[in-house]
Amino acid sequence: MIYEHEIPKGSRLYFGKSAKLKRDIENRASEILYKNGYEEIVTPIFSYHQNFSIEDKKELIRINDEFNRDISLRADSTIDVIRIITKRLGRSTTHKKWFYIQSVFRYPTYEYNQIGAELLGSSKSQEILKIVLSLFDELKIKPLLQISNIKIAKILNEDYNIPLDVLKSANIEYLLSVGEEWIKKLIYIKKPDQIDDLIGEIPQKIEDELLKMKELCDFIEYEKIIIAPLYYAKMRYYDDLFFRFIEKNMTLCKGGNYKSENLEAAGFALYTDNLIEILEDKGIK
Repeated sequence: MIYEHEIPKGSRLYFGKSAKLKRDIENRASEILYKNGYEEIVTPIFSYHQNFSIEDKKELIRINDEFNRDISLRADSTIDVIRIITKRLGRSTTHKKWFYIQSVFRYPTYEYNQIGAELLGSSKSQEILKIVLSLFDELKIKPLLQISNIKIAKILNEDYNIPLDVLKSANIEYLLSVGEEWIKKLIYIKKPDQIDDLIGEIPQKIEDELLKMKELCDFIEYEKIIIAPLYYAKMRYYDDLFFRFIEKNMTLCKGGNYKSENLEAAGFALYTDNLIEILEDKGIK
């Protein structure tokens, strides 16, 4: 039996103060993004191409168009933004900075409100990271920042035959069993300064990627920061420097460098629903 007041599990309802807080976050974010030269885009809810960004196809909510071709509800915004700007609007605009404020949907009935931005033709993680920090500063919160580098996971997979599933699941037992002392050290380092202690003790490919992480940490000068060299993001397109903000075991934002349509890019997605929960817990209205 479905009661009149019921809504599907995973769908979102905001009203009164919570709706006002959501709108305030979105307004502040859009002001910051406009000041930094970004323009807004709202992508279609329906897409032919979501399978290019979502690793687990079971997460897609699928329907069919009038020709019985597969369509899915928007489960990720990044790939559609890149595809629409480069393929559909390429002759209409040369602008490279875009942001969106919209929902994504996952099977069976999960809805996630997001604020995101994409910087096309550039892999400047520091620029988009500064924008996220500006918004958090306005909201007076300082979540933990984790810096990673997806290239390290791919090097371990390609050169040392460590399955990506091991890194996705953070299987420490397997990594310790590999027997490489430098891999053990990568498991346990947490602070950017600890990277200096590994110079000369690890393969050059890994060292180069660690130094890129340290350079990003030094550039932003953020207090609450850890590094996780072996972290592997489950989003298909991230392939280089990667960051995420965490508060009370909730992810508030993910972002980093990636390639799409043979184009270098950097971007982030802020999880508005989790951010609202954090701010409500702090009594911010």
